[in-house]
Amino acid sequence: NWALAAHLSSLSSFVGIPGFIGPLVVWLVKKDEMAFASAQAKEALNFQITLFLYAIVCLLLIFTIIGALVGIPGLIALGIIEIVFTIIASVQAGEGKSYRYPMTIRLID
Repeated sequence: NWALAAHLSSLSSFVGIPGFIGPLVVWLVKKDEMAFASAQAKEALNFQITLFLYAIVCLLLIFTIIGALVGIPGLIALGIIEIVFTIIASVQAGEGKSYRYPMTIRLID
């Protein structure tokens, strides 16, 4: 359940709470107690950090003429990617299976 919570809590970004807060809290609380929950929380945290970095790039691109054609659709795509992959990860975690997000920079090991 904690691994599932780590993934689902990242969707809080759609209500104004940074998406990395939930996975970070789960990881810090459960890192010494539950290996599976810790690993999945780190995975969700890395995914949220990566999405944040991609979003910064898209936002910077918006301020250029050609980049606006890429930046705005890029931000929309990032939102869709976040929802889809978070749901997939949540289902996998709910079944007790480990999930690795694609396109993720693994900053926290």
